[in-house]
Amino acid sequence: MSRETLEAFLSRAVTHSGLCASHPSKPTSSLDDDLRMLVGIGAKFVGRAAFVWDLPHKENGHFNRVAKSAMKVHHEDPEIILQACVFEAVFPQANRIPIPNWVFEDFGLPVEARNFRYEDMLYRNGDRVGQWRGVGSVPDMSQLETRLWFYYRACRYISCGIEAIHFGQVMIMNEADLDHVNWIDLLSRIRQYAKQHARRQFVLCDAHTHGIAEDGNLLFDFHSFPLRIEEINGKPMRGHLVRHGAGKIYGRSRGGMTPSGWTCESLPYLVEFDNWGYSGRGGESVGGIWVWGFDEMSWLAHQDPKSQADWIGYAAGWLKKHD
Repeated sequence: MSRETLEAFLSRAVTHSGLCASHPSKPTSSLDDDLRMLVGIGAKFVGRAAFVWDLPHKENGHFNRVAKSAMKVHHEDPEIILQACVFEAVFPQANRIPIPNWVFEDFGLPVEARNFRYEDMLYRNGDRVGQWRGVGSVPDMSQLETRLWFYYRACRYISCGIEAIHFGQVMIMNEADLDHVNWIDLLSRIRQYAKQHARRQFVLCDAHTHGIAEDGNLLFDFHSFPLRIEEINGKPMRGHLVRHGAGKIYGRSRGGMTPSGWTCESLPYLVEFDNWGYSGRGGESVGGIWVWGFDEMSWLAHQDPKSQADWIGYAAGWLKKHD
């Protein structure tokens, strides 16, 4: 994909969480109306359209729902790229999911009749085990079982009509893979699968990162990061963007050779209203990454419609000016 084409898609990006399927949230009950809206605003890249956090009881039911909804989306607009997520969380429920023969075969491994093994995906030193609600853990990408798991889920989404995969907080999964050898291996395999099975023979891969490159070669097709909205002191519920400071991507998106074969000084990226929860102190300045006690999505939702529209317009203009 050329840079011009990539930027055209990203310039028409919207987050529509769970448009096709999600868990533990329920699937959208208003798909037809959602599609009317997406087509009406000219969306061409729909972020987080399908994902799970912890695993649903019916694995195949989830993917069947994704495939059915994606087909409906592409009937309305075949140009739309739908994004799914394979997040930085694994749960013991993985133990009840059989590994398909094609996963072993694609890795050149002997075919076994077995399920995935949750314990084999974890950091051997115990780091980040139980990080998610004391039940789920951060997977270690240096473990073969983790790569089998991520490959399986990404490829199933691709087979459902998904053309972009978001991998979440990539850096906390590579603490035993400092040279990124295993991430490179995984992404190469996923892209090869897409060349053979994706609806348009491509997949865009991204993660929450300022950029990872080895020998000048970028791992991801574009980068993603939270907006990191800053509170305006003395003006309750008001927020603005600041270029400099810890955790911000502005001016810091890494460049190099992209997976599509073109070079850049700074890789195109998306910034998005992130979601992580509620402090319980809405309207108060509680510090950290909270915006007046809310995560970024909830902060926006608590503005009146005119303020929402004005702020989004402000943010788009600010980005063009500052990066």
